[in-house]
Amino acid sequence: MAAAPPAPHVALFVTCLVDVTRPSVGFAALHLLEAAGCKVAVPEAQTCCGQPAFNSGDTASTAALARRFIEVFEPYDYVVAPSGSCVGMTRAHYAEALAGDAEWQPRAQALAARTFELTSFLVDVLHARLPSVQLAASCTYHDSCSGLRELGVQAQPRALLAQVQGLTQVPLPGHDVCCGFGGTFCVKYPAISNAVVGEKTANVRATGADLLLGGDLGCLLNMAGKLHREGAPVRVFHVAEVLAGMAGSAPAIGEEGP
Repeated sequence: MAAAPPAPHVALFVTCLVDVTRPSVGFAALHLLEAAGCKVAVPEAQTCCGQPAFNSGDTASTAALARRFIEVFEPYDYVVAPSGSCVGMTRAHYAEALAGDAEWQPRAQALAARTFELTSFLVDVLHARLPSVQLAASCTYHDSCSGLRELGVQAQPRALLAQVQGLTQVPLPGHDVCCGFGGTFCVKYPAISNAVVGEKTANVRATGADLLLGGDLGCLLNMAGKLHREGAPVRVFHVAEVLAGMAGSAPAIGEEGP
């Protein structure tokens, strides 16, 4: 009888926002990967992927951070992150930031092929079935710009949410429209950002859903803040938290308290 293939050795890229503002997303991702049969490492040497610098035009700093990222994560079979924007950065823009570097650009391209957004990795690579999770609620889903347009992440989170017993998915009008966060965009153009997120939260509220879910914490923080200021009862979670069974009693994004 043939021996079972070894468990894939996956490095979890936690991301800056998860580390600083919502560590439960990282723990949820870890739980899901281990439940899917992966051997998971969380490299302590990991730092920012360089996306803020890249979006601000600082290519030199981006290249330095890209080299650091590659050094840290190259030893693993796969790199997985609960963030479409960070994965989009590594897969779509590292080669651009390292253009002309004969050593590092090929290494960036090789690592990009093994780097995945969490729900995409679970569905497209592992074809995973979730542990039994129940949640009696209705949810609506926002597709982040980077995850959708750079990585093609759309059907994957919904397929996984369909495995959650008792959870009803309600379509979100304009699900593929920007929420107004845009990384540094919301800092540089706050009035425009606030107008954009206002349109988004109006659509969220119109669904009547109990929960708003998504795969990028920046978008979720932006929308949760607006919903809170509007006094809306909608609770906001990262999709990984729901899939890991952590949304039943845990505080939603923006409810963590001081």
